[in-house]
Amino acid sequence: MTSSTSADSTRDRIVTAARAEFARYGIAGARITRIAKAAKTSSERLYAYFRSKEELYRFIAEQEMAAVAEATRLDPADLPEYAGRVHDYFIRHPDRFRLMSWGRLEFAGDAADAATQETVRRKVEQLRKAQEAGHLDPAWEPIDILVFVNQLAMAWAGQIDLVDAAADQVRDPSLAARRTAVVAAVQRLFPTANQPADGTD
Repeated sequence: MTSSTSADSTRDRIVTAARAEFARYGIAGARITRIAKAAKTSSERLYAYFRSKEELYRFIAEQEMAAVAEATRLDPADLPEYAGRVHDYFIRHPDRFRLMSWGRLEFAGDAADAATQETVRRKVEQLRKAQEAGHLDPAWEPIDILVFVNQLAMAWAGQIDLVDAAADQVRDPSLAARRTAVVAAVQRLFPTANQPADGTD
């Protein structure tokens, strides 16, 4: 094994261990010593790759944002199904939802990092062009559309147990029903292109 391959392997182990640590404990609660131990390396070696815990988190968060974007694929002409894909992604990956949530909580008030800013700008531009093409109501601000759709899509991530708490008052407590509700809510707000707001033909 070459030194370069070994270095890449060490770095990959650090990132994998840190991803699990941040998802479980958040940024403030995460410990470099635990990450290094799980990665089978030393704290000193970890700091050779990442100068701080915050830098390590931001690196991982950037990876996660790219993974979410690839898995969900924003389609401005069909926001209901986009919301369904976002819902599915975070229901399947609750650890990733927790990891991203910790960042929003602990970096609240800080300027968004460059990767986040670029992602938001790109999606807002997609939505703006969809409005110009007549696929979305131009009365909405594109940034509002993006935030509202994402919040609806993630509404059940991390709290699906609430359905169990009120199971006797829910017509259909299944996870599929929750997805259907998410898609229907987004459909009412931002109908699929060429479809009326109530989803009827």
